[in-house]
Amino acid sequence: MRELAIVNAQLVDPASGRQGPGALLLRDGAIAEIAWGAAPATGEGVQRVDAGGLIVAPGLVDLRAFLGEPGAEFRETLGTGSQAAAAGGVTTVVCRPDTDPPIDDPAIIDFIKRRARDKAVVNVLPAAALTKGIEGREITEFGLLLEAGAVAFTDGSRAVRNPQVMRRAMIYGRDFDALLMNHLEDPDLRGAGVMNEGEFASRKGLPGIPLEAETVMLERDIRLARATGARYHAAMISCAESVELVRRAKADGVRITCGISINNLTLNENDVGDYRTFCKVSPPLRHEDERLAMVAALAEGVIDVVVSDHDPQDVETKRQPFAEAANGALGIETMLSAALRMVHAGQTDLPTLLAALSTRPAALLGLSCGRLSVGAPADLILLDPDAPYVVDKRKLKSRAKNSPFDEARLDGLVRTTFVAGRVVYEADAV
Repeated sequence: MRELAIVNAQLVDPASGRQGPGALLLRDGAIAEIAWGAAPATGEGVQRVDAGGLIVAPGLVDLRAFLGEPGAEFRETLGTGSQAAAAGGVTTVVCRPDTDPPIDDPAIIDFIKRRARDKAVVNVLPAAALTKGIEGREITEFGLLLEAGAVAFTDGSRAVRNPQVMRRAMIYGRDFDALLMNHLEDPDLRGAGVMNEGEFASRKGLPGIPLEAETVMLERDIRLARATGARYHAAMISCAESVELVRRAKADGVRITCGISINNLTLNENDVGDYRTFCKVSPPLRHEDERLAMVAALAEGVIDVVVSDHDPQDVETKRQPFAEAANGALGIETMLSAALRMVHAGQTDLPTLLAALSTRPAALLGLSCGRLSVGAPADLILLDPDAPYVVDKRKLKSRAKNSPFDEARLDGLVRTTFVAGRVVYEADAV
C-alpha cells in the first residue's frame, strides 16, 4: 500500500487526552509516524491529504449493533449496516447475535466473518450468544466460539433472567477471561410496560417500565460477578441508581464495566411526544433528571462506553400503535453527531467523549485501535465538529429508516473515514 500523509490536521488522541495541530503518516494499513505541531518527513510518491484544519481522531468502536445477517436481511445487511457505520465514523462494529439462526455455533461465526470480508467496508466482529438459541436455559460453548472468532457473549436484546444460568456462564467465562454482556431488563418487572414509568406515561395512558426492572437485575449480576470473578459488562444502563451500583462495585474491585445507548444519553421520555414509535427503545427513554445523571457519569468515567444500540426495524413493525410497535432505533450513523451535543453544551470535552466511543471499547475487546499511536491500525476519521445538518431519514444509508433523530438539527459531520488506511467513506461536498 502506498504511503499516505494526513497533514494540516487537529489531532485528538483520546487514549492520552492529547490534542493539537499535527500530521500523520500511514503505511501498510497502520500509523507509521505522528508529528505533533509539524508535518512528518515524507519521500517522493507519498499521497497527501490536506485535512484543512479538521479533527483527525481514531475511528469509533461500537459494541452493540444489529446488522441483520443471517435471517433479517430485510431490516439490515452487513453491506448496508457497514456503509451506515462508515458514514458515522464507526470503523469497528460488534454485531449482535440475536439473529435467525442465532450466532451460537462456530459455523455461523465463520459465515459472519466471510460475509463481512466480502460485503462490509468496516471491521465487523461477531458477538456470540451467551445461551443456546438465546433461550436463556443452557450456556453456549465459549471456548469453541472464542476460537472461531467471537469477541464477547450476550443474548442481545434478551436478558438472562435465570440467575443460575448467569452464574454458570460467569464461572465458565472466567476461565477464558471472556467478556459477558447482559441486557438489563427483567422481563417480569417490565411486564406489559412500554415506556418509562412516571407521570408522562400516565398522561399518555401507557403502561410504564419501572427503574427496578434494570436495577434489580444489575444488582444481581454484580453480586454474581463479585462471587465468581468474571469479567462482566452491563450492556446499557439508563438511570442514576444504576450508576451508583456500578460506582460502588468498581470501588469494591468487581471486574465490571458498563455502557449506555446514545438514545438514553441524548434523549428523554418527552421525545416520545405524540406516540413516536421511533423513540420506543429498550431500555426506555427516561426522565430528564436521569438523562442528566447519565451525562455526568460519562464525564466522570463511571460509564465506560457509549454504544449506538443500532436496531433497524421494518416499517410495518413501527407503523403500529405505540404499545404494539417493536422496540428499536437506528443509531450508528448519527451516534457521533448526537453525542457531540454534550461537547457543544460544555458537559464534557472531546477527548473524554471519544475515549468512550473508541479507546475504551477497543480495550474491552483487546484491540489495538482506538488510539493515535505508532503501530496502531490506521482506522481514522476526519471530523468537522461544528458542521450543522438536519437529519433526513431518507438519506440514511441503513436499509431501515427508524431514526429517533429524524428532522433533528445536529452539529458535527464525519467528512472522511479510513479503515486500514483506505478511504471507505467521503461525505458529499457542501
